[in-house]
Amino acid sequence: MELSAAPLIYALIFVAVVVLVEGIYLTAFGKSISLNNRVSRRLALLEKNGNREQVLEQLRKEMSQHLTSKGIPLYSILAAKAQKGNIAFTPPQLIGVMALVTVFAYLGLTVGTGASQSIRIALAIGMGVGGVYFWVNGKCKKRMALLEEQLPDAVELMVRSLRVGHPFSAAIGIVAKEVADPLGTEFGVIADEAAYGRDVSECLKVFAERMDNQDLRFLAVAVTIQQQSGGNLAEILDGLAKVIRSRFKLFRRVKAITAEAKWSGMFLSFFPLGALALIMIIKPDYYDGVAETSAFIPACLIVGVLLTVNIIFMKIMVNIKV
Repeated sequence: MELSAAPLIYALIFVAVVVLVEGIYLTAFGKSISLNNRVSRRLALLEKNGNREQVLEQLRKEMSQHLTSKGIPLYSILAAKAQKGNIAFTPPQLIGVMALVTVFAYLGLTVGTGASQSIRIALAIGMGVGGVYFWVNGKCKKRMALLEEQLPDAVELMVRSLRVGHPFSAAIGIVAKEVADPLGTEFGVIADEAAYGRDVSECLKVFAERMDNQDLRFLAVAVTIQQQSGGNLAEILDGLAKVIRSRFKLFRRVKAITAEAKWSGMFLSFFPLGALALIMIIKPDYYDGVAETSAFIPACLIVGVLLTVNIIFMKIMVNIKV
């Protein structure tokens, strides 16, 4: 039995591409962009720079640079996710990283496989763009999940600050100092913008729309209504914190209940692809008898379309809306 290592090499090169992107990111920005740090990125930059206005300008540029560059070819596919993930790379830098890892993947394919040049080029481009997209998507999901988990605690911290007599702008500043990233830096930017004269409710609305988060929209609307019609803001935010925490618990419960169905859908979707890869490893010449026939390419295209439709419908079936 002849074994082919090509599929395994492809997988290893793709993993190496993702690891390389993460390594470049950490080398360029260090630990200041890590979500696991207790000190937020804003406070770390203030400690190094000391100029509050320059730090605010840098953070605002990082927070808006990706959506303003959606017109760049190929960049629109990851602009929204890069925005939510707050990727510190500028759009030209991220495109440069794509080009760099594409060259790295091409060299790896050239050394490790005997594929033709056209196939190596196509695979290298796919791995370069796909690897960066996979990395950005992972950063986006991790950051959004952590932000949603931090939000109820941050709102409750604002409630306690308001009840002891602090104004709302000071309560936001306390959240910026006491809460880690991602919420610490985001609220720090809001506190700095409010200190320079921008309306707090407007800052919260912009933040909510940029993150496309329903709970943040509730917070922005609650603050706006209180400013226009008055009332006890501490009580309003206390009720909002309970609602957000209840929603978060409900989402977690639905996620736990539907976990088996989602994993079953993923297995049924990717099992044919895994079986194909295993066949190519164990018996590379399995399709040699029919590869030269006229029906082989159309049959492959039909199977590819059916697999794509299967993956889409499986995702729709297990995507439970709450």
